[in-house]
Amino acid sequence: MYSPLPRALVLATLIGVWPVAAGAQSSSPSSTPAASPGPAQVPAPAAPAASNDSSSESTPPPGAVTQTPCSTPEQHWLGAPANTPPAGTTFVWTLILCFDTQGGASTIEPSTYEYYIKLKDMLSAPSQNKWVPYDDKVEETAIADFNTLMKNTSFLDNMSVEVTDYTFPNGAVGKIFTYHMEERQRIKVITYEGSKAVERSKIEEELKNRSIELRSDGFIDDSTLRRVEGVVRDLMAEKGFTNAEVTHKVTPVENATSKLVNVTFTIGEGPKIKIRRIDFVGNQAISDRKLARKMKENKAKGWLSWITGGGTYKEGKFEEDAQNVVDYYHQKGYVRARVGNPELKVLENTKDGKTRWVELRIPVTEGARYRVGSFQVAGNTQFQPEPLRSQFKVKTGEWYDEKKIRDGLRKVQEAYGSSGFMEFTGFPDMRFSDDAQTLEAGLNAQVPEALLAPPEVVAKGAKQGEEAKAAPTVDITMQLTEGKQYHVNRITFTGNTTTRDNVIRREIRLYEGDVFNTENLKNSVKRLNQLGYFKEIKGDDKDMKVDKTPGKDGYVDVTLKVEEQNRNQLTFGAGVSQYEGVFGQLAFQTSNFLGRGESLTLSLQQGDRASNYQLSFTEPFLFDRNITGGFDLHQSTLQYIGYYTQKNTGGNIMFGLPLGRGFTRMFATYSYDKIRVADLSEALLDPSCITSTAGCSLLTSLNDLSQLTPTQREAINRNPFLVDSLLLGQGGVRTISKVSPTLVHNTIDNPIFPSSGKKLTASVDLAVLGGNTKYYKPVVEGIWFLKQTSRTSIGLRAQAQYIAPLGDTKTLPIFERLFLGGEYSIRGLDIRSVGPTVPNSQVVLGGNKSLLFNAEYQIAIANPVRLIFFYDAGQVRDVGQSFAWKEDLTELVFPPTPLLLDGVTPQLIVDPNAPGVTTRVIGKTSAFKTSTGAELRFFMPVLNVPFRLIYAWNPQRGGVLDNQLQPAKNLTFRFAVGTTF
Repeated sequence: MYSPLPRALVLATLIGVWPVAAGAQSSSPSSTPAASPGPAQVPAPAAPAASNDSSSESTPPPGAVTQTPCSTPEQHWLGAPANTPPAGTTFVWTLILCFDTQGGASTIEPSTYEYYIKLKDMLSAPSQNKWVPYDDKVEETAIADFNTLMKNTSFLDNMSVEVTDYTFPNGAVGKIFTYHMEERQRIKVITYEGSKAVERSKIEEELKNRSIELRSDGFIDDSTLRRVEGVVRDLMAEKGFTNAEVTHKVTPVENATSKLVNVTFTIGEGPKIKIRRIDFVGNQAISDRKLARKMKENKAKGWLSWITGGGTYKEGKFEEDAQNVVDYYHQKGYVRARVGNPELKVLENTKDGKTRWVELRIPVTEGARYRVGSFQVAGNTQFQPEPLRSQFKVKTGEWYDEKKIRDGLRKVQEAYGSSGFMEFTGFPDMRFSDDAQTLEAGLNAQVPEALLAPPEVVAKGAKQGEEAKAAPTVDITMQLTEGKQYHVNRITFTGNTTTRDNVIRREIRLYEGDVFNTENLKNSVKRLNQLGYFKEIKGDDKDMKVDKTPGKDGYVDVTLKVEEQNRNQLTFGAGVSQYEGVFGQLAFQTSNFLGRGESLTLSLQQGDRASNYQLSFTEPFLFDRNITGGFDLHQSTLQYIGYYTQKNTGGNIMFGLPLGRGFTRMFATYSYDKIRVADLSEALLDPSCITSTAGCSLLTSLNDLSQLTPTQREAINRNPFLVDSLLLGQGGVRTISKVSPTLVHNTIDNPIFPSSGKKLTASVDLAVLGGNTKYYKPVVEGIWFLKQTSRTSIGLRAQAQYIAPLGDTKTLPIFERLFLGGEYSIRGLDIRSVGPTVPNSQVVLGGNKSLLFNAEYQIAIANPVRLIFFYDAGQVRDVGQSFAWKEDLTELVFPPTPLLLDGVTPQLIVDPNAPGVTTRVIGKTSAFKTSTGAELRFFMPVLNVPFRLIYAWNPQRGGVLDNQLQPAKNLTFRFAVGTTF
C-alpha cells in the first residue's frame, strides 16, 4: 500500500525547492531470510556487478528483500534485518543515496554527504533491537537535509527525497529513505584558445584580483563563466583588441561515468585598434598638445611606444585619461570643464586585417575660467578654522586651482587621521557668480571686504586684453564631516611563516589602546617594506584591514597580511668579473636570520686577483630596545690592475639610535684596519725609468715595499707624490683607527626595486684615535626616487666627498684618496679611472674632493625585470684645484731616443742633462666625465640580488684611461650585480 507524506510535500513546495516524493511498495517474501546485514547504514555507491546474463540485473540474490529504490537494482538489494521488528509498528529502516542520472557514480566522497545528512542518526539498529518510530520529527529532519544539501552546499544541481514502505509479514512497516541526487558538473581542464595576446598567468592573476574563483576540480557555475569572459575581454581591450569576442564551451569528459567536464574559452581577437593621432574638439584655451600629454594610457604612437605601450587604444582606461584632462582644466581655473565620450575615426586598415589605425576625436567643453571669491571651512569642531584654511594655500582673486584644494584636503585629512578620526571626509561646496540664482540673490556683494583681493592681485595673471573684473568668481566652502574618534583595540599579523611577530610589531608605530593614528599606520607599512622581508605591502584592503571592534564602540582591530620572501642568499661556485678576475666563492648572507630580523654574512672567496674572508652580524634591536648593534671582521686582498695590490685586515663595531619616531637614525662606527700595499707597478715609478737603463726595473712580484732596491727607491723618491702615498717610511704598512658618526634619513619604499622616497646621508670619518694615518673625511649624499606612473619612476643621486690629512700625516695613502669610475659611480668607465694623475704621467693617483651625479629613468617590464635609462657625471679634484666645467687635456712628451754607436756591441749615449718625460697641454676637455646608456636589471630570487647588463656610451671621457692604461672606449658593455645607488 502507499503511504503519502502530504505535510512534507507542502513544506517543500512552499520553500521553493525540489519536493519530497512519497510512495510505497509492498511485497510478501516466501520466507524470512536468516542472513542479516547488521544495522542499517548509508551505503556507498557501488559499481554494477559484472554478469554475462542480462536478466541477472533484475534477479535478487538469495535471501535479499526485493526492494529496488535506485535505477540499478543490484546496487541496493536490501538484506533482511537481524531481528524481526515489532508487529504493527512503523519504523525508520534505512537510507540510500542514488545517483541515477550519472551512472550511479559520485564525484564527492560519500563521507562528505554523511556529514551534512542528519537523518543517518535517526536510523533503526535491528541488531540492537532499537527501532526508531517514524513521526513528524523524522519528516522534518529529511526536509532539513534536503534544504542543507541544496542551499548550503554547492554540490548538487537537482535532488529529491523518496520515501517507500516495506511491509513485513507481521505487519511492521519499514520506511526506506532514498536521496536521489544529481551533482553539479565539475571542471577537469580549463583552456584558453584563439589568441596569445594575453597570457594565461595574466588572466589568472586578474581573476584573483577580482575575487573570481575558477579552478580545476571546481564546480561549474554559469555566472562565474560569464564573469571570466568579461575579464578576458577587458584584458584584450587593454592590449588594443577592443572588438575581441570571448565565448566558452563546456564539453563532457569522454569515457567518464561522473559529471566531469572540460571548459574551453575561445578568444576572437578582431583587429587591434591603434591610435595614430588625437584630436580634441572644442578646446580653445589649452592646446591639443598639452591635453594629449595628460593622457597616460591612450596616447598616439610615438618612438617609445614599444616600451611604454603608447599607441594602443584602451577603452577601459579612457575614463581615467578623461579625468586627468578634466583635472588639468580644473587646475587652470576652468572649474566646469567636461570631456565627452571619444569618437574613433577609422583612418586605415592593414592589409592583413590585424591592425586598424584610428584618429581619437575627443569632445571638450571648457566653460568659463573662474577666480577665487571667498574661501571658508564648515563643520569643524576639533580644530580652529584658521589653521584649517591655511592648509589649502588658496588666495582670493587668484585663478581657481583644484590641485590646491585636493592637496589642502589631504593635509587636513592627515591631521584628522593622526587624531583618530579615520572616517573624516570633506568636499568643496561651490557657488558661482555667473549662476542665475547667485546673481539674483546678490551673494557676491555679501563677501566681506577683507576677503576680497586688491585690484592689482585680481589683475595679475589675466590674459592680454582681458579685463579682470569680467572674470566670474567661485565662492568655496569646504564642508567637513569629522566622524567619530577611534582607538586601537588589537593589532594582528597573518602570513608571517618565518618572521616572528615581535620583529614585525617593533616596526609598527601604532599601539594597542592608543588613538588610531592613520598616518602612523601608513608609516608602519613603509617601515615594513623597507625591511625587504616581505613582498610589497601595498596598504590596500587585501594587505591591511581596519575593522570596527564588535561590541566595543570607538575601537578598531587592525590586521596586516604579509607574504614572506626569501632573504637568505647562499652562493657557491666560480665566476669572473672586472674586479676579481677568475674566482671561487662560498657565501651565506641573510637579512632575516632565523626570522629574528638579524643580518648575518659569512663569505669565503679566493681568486687570482682578489680574496675576501668576512664575518659580520647586525642586530637591529639590541637588548630588545630600538638600538642597532653589529660587528664586522674581514681580511681581503685586491689587485688593482696596472697599479698595486692592497691587503687589508681589520674590523669594526657599529651602534645606531633612532632620532624621534620617524625615519631618521644616528649611527656611530669604530673601525681599525691594517693595510699593506704590494706588487707595485712600474707605471708608478718616475716615468724617466721608461727610457733609462740605470736599473729602474721593478720586480714583477713584489710582496713588500721594503724589498725595493736603493735604485728603485730612488726612482720613486724622485716623485714626491708617491713617497707617502705608497706607504714608504712606515714599512709599507698603514694602520687606521677611526670613528665615523653618520646621520641617515631614509623613506625609500623598497630596498631592491625602489620607486618613491628619499635617503639623505651625512657622515664624517675621523681617523684620530691612534694609528699612523690621520685624516678627516666628510661625505654628504642625497638619493631621491619620484614615482611617475604605476610602471615608471625617476631616481636621482647627488654626492660630495672631501678628505684631508691631519696631524703628522702630510700625504694621504693611495687607498684613501678619492676616485670615480665603475658601475657604482660612472657606469661606462673603469673602476678608479677618474681622478688626478701622477705628474708627468697618465697614472691616476686620486684626489681629495669629488662630485658625483646619477639619474635613472626606471621602467618595470615585468615584476622582477626593470629597464633603466641612466646618465652619470662626476669629477675628482686634488689639493689646490677647484671644481670646473673645463680642464686641460694633456699628453706625455718623451725625450729623444738615445743614439746607437756600435752595432756589434750596442751602447746608448744618454745625455745626463736631457729632460725626462714631461706633460704638454694640447687642449681643453670636460672636467665632468659622463656616461649614459641603458641597463637591464633583473632580480634573481634564488640569489636575492639584482643582476645587471649595462650598455654605456661615454661622451665626455677626455684624458681617461682604462685599467690597461689605454684610452677609455666610446661604447662599453658590462655585467654587474647590485644597484648604482
